[in-house]
Amino acid sequence: MTSISRRLASVDAFRALTMFLMIFVNDLWSLKQIPGWLEHAGKMDDSLGLADTVFPAFLFIVGLSIPFAIRAREAKGASRNSTLIHILTRSFALLVMGFFHVNLEEYNKSAALLPKPWWQIGITIGFFLIWLDYSPRLARWKKQSLRAAGIVLLIVLALIYKGGGPEEPTWMRPHWYGILGLIGWSYLIGAIIYLLSGDRLGLLIAGFVFFLGFNIADQAGWLDLLDPVRSYFWIVGSGSLPALTMAGVIVAVLYRRLSEKGKSVQILPWLALLALITLLAGFALRPLGGISKIRATPSWVLICTAISMAFFLLLIFVMDIKGRQRWMEWLKPGGTSTLTAYLLPYFHYAIYNLLGVGIALPLVLRTGGIGIVKSLIYAFTIIIITGWLERRRIRLSI
Repeated sequence: MTSISRRLASVDAFRALTMFLMIFVNDLWSLKQIPGWLEHAGKMDDSLGLADTVFPAFLFIVGLSIPFAIRAREAKGASRNSTLIHILTRSFALLVMGFFHVNLEEYNKSAALLPKPWWQIGITIGFFLIWLDYSPRLARWKKQSLRAAGIVLLIVLALIYKGGGPEEPTWMRPHWYGILGLIGWSYLIGAIIYLLSGDRLGLLIAGFVFFLGFNIADQAGWLDLLDPVRSYFWIVGSGSLPALTMAGVIVAVLYRRLSEKGKSVQILPWLALLALITLLAGFALRPLGGISKIRATPSWVLICTAISMAFFLLLIFVMDIKGRQRWMEWLKPGGTSTLTAYLLPYFHYAIYNLLGVGIALPLVLRTGGIGIVKSLIYAFTIIIITGWLERRRIRLSI
């Protein structure tokens, strides 16, 4: 196995495990009487649940992937302009999907022409038609026709959309960006900074410090004078989300530099030290708003960054240095067809709502420890289906 593929094994494993956990925590709504530490902490709580660490871990892995992906494009002869277009295209796709998902949350069941589950299935089919990784053997006109069908489907579903309250229906609006939209903005910012900065760690660290500083300033109220423009021009997550992504970019560059010099093992003490410093800084900033994902506090950013670093350190040791990778085979599709795995539950939950609560599992299977096992099995099942679809070249690629 080449050094490049070995290095990427830990990155793919990180992405796959994070996707598995994201599916798991997203299914916790279906359970009863489960430990509070598994779920999101409340808006005003100064605490951290498992669910609060998954999204920042995903943003961290987005940052980890950026240097490897851009370097891979450069190795194939891609120009900077074509890479920039690729970055913009990927970001736009994520923003579009996020925009539809946000409005799915605001769906007006009484005023809309379509029942919500059918609208949900429709937009998900549209996403697959547009961004499917079509076989190169498929005729070009067929690909274009299928993508055009997906675009038309999304346009039609957008036109018939009704949101808002029963008395005042509204059309689609950007209430927020949605999970995919937030990932899209964070990826766009992190990828453009890396594209312009390259492997110059000083500039990348400056980017991280800027976004973290912006987040601190906003939390402290120093940016209140900018409230008039907040709705029109603002850094996503008040700097918190790009900071998480930039942390991943920095770790990836540091890791690759050492690996290229044949000093991969040296990343372990460096990463352990960075994780410790970041963790201590996170607790030091705890008085500034506490630890809160919902409020995107600086303490949450730094503590979750430290957790992601420590987790990545473990994966580097096990997969890249020791070469023990077979144990990840069962979760691998979550790292190679991540967007597919994320979207599949939208089909399942929509079908579940169409069929009604009569098909729900008995309460005993959705309660306590048994319920937790049920959600773990559910996440694993989604990954298995993703792998089955991937082998038949049914996967999204943006």
